[in-house]
Parts: sequence; C-alpha cells; structure tokens
Amino acid sequence: MSDRRTGTFEVRLGPPGHGGFCVARHEGRVVFVRHGLPGELVRVRVTEDRGGSFCRADAVEVLEASPDRVQATCPVSGPGGAGCCDFSFATPVAQRALKATVVAEQLRRLAGIERDVLVEPIGSGDAIGGWRTRVRLAVDAHGRAGVHRYRSTDVIADLRCPQPVAGALDGIAARQWTPGADLVIAVDGDGIRHVVELAPPETEPGSRGADRRGPGASGRQAGGRDRRGGAGSGRRDRPHSRGRRGGEWTAADSTRRDDRRAASARRAAAHAARDEWVFEGSGRAVEYVAGRRWEVAATGFWQAHHGAAQRYSDLIAEWSELGPGGRAWDLYSGAGVFAARLAEQAGRTGVVLAVESARPAVADGAAALRDLPWVELRAQRVERWVFEHIGGAAPDVVVLDPPRAGAGKEVIGAVTASGPARIVHVGCDPAAFARDLGLYQAAGYRLTDLRAFDAFPATHHVECLALLRR
Repeated sequence: MSDRRTGTFEVRLGPPGHGGFCVARHEGRVVFVRHGLPGELVRVRVTEDRGGSFCRADAVEVLEASPDRVQATCPVSGPGGAGCCDFSFATPVAQRALKATVVAEQLRRLAGIERDVLVEPIGSGDAIGGWRTRVRLAVDAHGRAGVHRYRSTDVIADLRCPQPVAGALDGIAARQWTPGADLVIAVDGDGIRHVVELAPPETEPGSRGADRRGPGASGRQAGGRDRRGGAGSGRRDRPHSRGRRGGEWTAADSTRRDDRRAASARRAAAHAARDEWVFEGSGRAVEYVAGRRWEVAATGFWQAHHGAAQRYSDLIAEWSELGPGGRAWDLYSGAGVFAARLAEQAGRTGVVLAVESARPAVADGAAALRDLPWVELRAQRVERWVFEHIGGAAPDVVVLDPPRAGAGKEVIGAVTASGPARIVHVGCDPAAFARDLGLYQAAGYRLTDLRAFDAFPATHHVECLALLRR
C-alpha cells in the first residue's frame, strides 16, 4: 500500500544485504531498506532515488515486527539519524546471524564458495555496547562534537551512541571545539584517555590561528607546544595505520557523479597531513597484546574493539603452524602485532619480513619489537615489495591484513607465485574478502578454515579471517 500524501509505502522485507539493510521489492524495483529485519512488514520512506532499478529507504513504521526485534540501544542512529549502529534494534544473536548470512552470500556469489558461516562474539556475546576504544568525531559549525548523519556530511551533536567504552566521551559535549575539525578519542590499554583535535582538512599545516576557538582555549600541539605559545608547527605525520577502515577513493571512482567527486575530495583532504592538538593525555596510546607493549599515536590505527587485537593474533599464531627456524611474511603489518607473534614462534633462527607503507607505524613497530632482531620491518608499499621478492626463498606462511578494498589480483598473484605453504587472510569487508578468496582458489590454494568475528556489535561490519593451503 502506497501513500502518495506522505511519500511512504509498505513492503515485506527480505534477506539482509551487504551494508546494513534488508532487500525488498516494490512496483518492480528493488528497495534497500534500513532499520528493518527480515520478514517484517514495514512502512518505508524513500531516502535516495536516482532512478534505475533500485532506491534506498528507511523503515519508519514497523507493522509486523520480527521476534528478533528489541528496543533500540542507540538513540542516535534511527531513521534520519547517524550511521553508527545499523542493528541496535536486534538481539545480539540476531545481529550475528544477519552478518553470517551476508558473509555466506558474498562467498557464494563472488568466490563460488558454499560454506556455512558462524559469526562469533569477541568477549561477552550479549555485550553490544561499551566495546569501542577508538572514537572519531566531527565538529559542526558551532564547535559541537558529534557524529555524521548517515550518507551525509551533516553533523549530529548527540554523543549517546553506546559503542564507546565507559568514560570515553565524558565532558566532550560540554566543550567548544574548532569548527570543521575532527576529534579523536582513544582509551588505551592502561585506561588513559587521549583527546586529540585534528585541524580542519582545508587548513594549511601550521596555519591554525589562536582565535579559532576563542579566549581561554588550551591544548598542546602534537609536537609538544602549548597552543597559546604561538610559534611552532605541530607534528604533521599521517596517522599510523594499517591502511584500513574506509579506504581511499580514486579518481576513477568519482567520475560519474558530482557528489562522488565531492566525496573523493573530502576523503583526500581528510587523509592529508593535518596539525594535531592534544587536549588530554599524551597523544601516545599504550596497548598490550600477548604481554607485549606498544606505544602508538592516539590518532593512528588500532583495533577499535578492546579485545580484537588479542583474539586475531591468537588465531594467527595457531594457524601459522610456524616452528623454530620458520619463515613468514606479514603484509600490511601496521605496528607489527602479528609479526611479533610470528617472530616468537620462529625464534632466532627464523625470519619474519613485515611490510607496511605508513612509516610512523613501522617506527612504532620497531620500538615494540626491538628484542626480536630477526624481524625486518620495511616501510614500503606492499604492491611493490611483493614483486621484488618473487623468486626468493618461499615463506612458510604469509599473513595479509589489507585495506578495506582487499589485496587484489596483483598482490595475490605475487603472493601465490612465491609459494607459501599457508596463507592467512584478514578482511573487514565481506565482498572484498570473498573476491580475494576467489583469487587464491584460482591460483591453486584451497580454503581450509574460516572464522568470522562480531568485532563491531550493533553495526553491519564484521571481521573475517581465512586459512588457505596449497
């Protein structure tokens, strides 16, 4: 039933799709509906329609509810709201089932793999809040910190999302921040909170004026100077990263639509060097995995879920089957969390080669792994490094943790040509993950194990790890 006066219509929701929606059909078109669950009868309002075979919509009224529906735990992400929590209105068990369905469908469609998938919780299976230790907020034109509206640059100045760990956002809403800036909050392994403001993307490095926030503002530039001290340029390194979480759009991605071109420009600006101002903590977060200590930039990449780095590294250590004298590659290695576990297994007679393009992350890894001299950390693009090493000594195991877009044909071709006995592949995007697994299979490797983790409760995101053998 359609209501032309309100611009709404009723649909019965079908299976979940990759991206936090359910698939429905209306008058011969596909409708991607957010805020609903499979089997529900809902009234929807179209939020995006560019013609063609599909449109996007929000479920604004539930007429027949799923038994898996509960009161939403996130008050910020409902229809018209933020994109932080796609499934906060579903039970934790149902959320994981939705993600498992999506992963299985992507494996079947993109890799020809028929496999049942179980998405496992990290930590308590019923805890869908209080897991996030890294938060990135936007600042609106009035200096208020908030989250982005779904598929929009609008900022919602409402910090009630339940994802962050306790205390992460205390006092943030009460302060005035620089309009257009980003705010990074990290609660590290010692429980210390670090609050760092990143200058607006359009601001030239070193050009921030002391009047941007008015009198009485304070904060140290990341290089150590108090912002009221005037002179001195802040540290302008790019954030430490494994090159993940969102990726970067290329020019080819943004040639057809004006809004895509604008989004590409915004993302490029966001990844450019930006002044950093530390308002709380040191700006250097201490983290621990398997008893080893890292110190990394609070603005850099670390697994958002407080238990994820330990869980993944444990599994990689198990799957690697690396013994004394073994040889391993850790590609897209970040600060070397996986490389450390591999090195401990290989011992002094072994060799671990770790490759990461972000130089600050490599420096942090070198400091954390200084007692493991048989680890060689290289600050280089993986795409270049792997081709330089084809024909060399074959590694026993290769671990890849590529960007959201995946490793791709060229890197996987070079890795498989190097002849490792085992490959461990990590992916945070089910579609890219499935495409990469298909490439391994085409090169003669077979999938022998797969684990999926609910590393981002209440969202549609899921982390997958695969073990492949020749």
